[in-house]
Amino acid sequence: MLFLLLVCTGGTLFWLAPASRRPVLSPALALRMLQKLLWLGSVFLGITLVSFLVIHLAPGSPTDLETTLNPLADAAAQQRLAAFYGLDKPLYEQYWIWLKQLAQLDFGNSMSSDARPVIDKIAERLPLTLWINLTVLFLTLLLAVPIGLFAARYRGGLFDKATTLFVFIGFSMPGFWLALLLVVQFSITWQWLPLSGVSSMDYASLSPAGKALDLMSHLTLPIFVATFGSLAGMSRFMRASVLEVLRQDYILTARAKGLPERVVLFRHALSNALLPVITLLGLQLPGLIGGSVILETVFSLPGLGQLFYNGVMARDYPLIMGNLVLGAVLTLAGNLLADFCYGLADPRIRAGIKKARDGEAFS
Repeated sequence: MLFLLLVCTGGTLFWLAPASRRPVLSPALALRMLQKLLWLGSVFLGITLVSFLVIHLAPGSPTDLETTLNPLADAAAQQRLAAFYGLDKPLYEQYWIWLKQLAQLDFGNSMSSDARPVIDKIAERLPLTLWINLTVLFLTLLLAVPIGLFAARYRGGLFDKATTLFVFIGFSMPGFWLALLLVVQFSITWQWLPLSGVSSMDYASLSPAGKALDLMSHLTLPIFVATFGSLAGMSRFMRASVLEVLRQDYILTARAKGLPERVVLFRHALSNALLPVITLLGLQLPGLIGGSVILETVFSLPGLGQLFYNGVMARDYPLIMGNLVLGAVLTLAGNLLADFCYGLADPRIRAGIKKARDGEAFS
């Protein structure tokens, strides 16, 4: 499953890239890609093994919630429940059974009272969490890059000082506290926006445009709070990266040639300054799952973060492992995506691939 996902992701990105920036396939590049995929597969197995061990070594058991509050449940009932869930087997055998099910895209059934398939519970909550967090990621990148770029260009100026103040406020203000303030002001005092949830009670009777507006009004505050928190760090990171690039010799050479400052800034400095930001964006993909727990709790959103939290508190092992597998896949896919975007942003990487291909031709 992981192999196919990474191959499809890499292939899609390859064909979507402009022809001038697309790496030329060669035996050396194919071997490198194969080694990368094998390495990611081994890392994925390591993540699942460690996660499986950690959640089973944590205090508590899924059977505790079903037997502790039941006065008729004795030790024999606990043993029968453990045998029913397969918890009486050795840990390595449980992991092997779970791994074989995962190979068939079967995450098992939840240990909660509904006993629904884990993949169904994840699938019904994943779209909302992904939509919110991808929107936040897009808005953060859209705003952080120009803010950091111009703050570095006009270092020490009014714009730089204003963005520095904004960054300090964003870093020091807890997200849940800002969310509660906005809810009190916009939803309770002014009653401009809905208090919580995803849709209104009359959502089904609304027109398509009305449904879109209703959905946007419910998600405005969560998206704003998440964007405000991540924008502060990303813009500061971009500013530091641009300042480092502007000190390089090739920027001085470009200015000495008489190139306009706009060309120097956007053509020569921006592409190189984006490399650390690409790394940071790749590492933020796993946060699409776990980073929204607080927001989903404050705004009562039925997302994946809240599902994962409830699974941890209930010691629902299949549900926890399903969420962790999704997080591991996003982490590895983000790593692969960052590697590919390096080649699009940095011509030195493409030149290195071309040099390796030319070296093969003469060997």
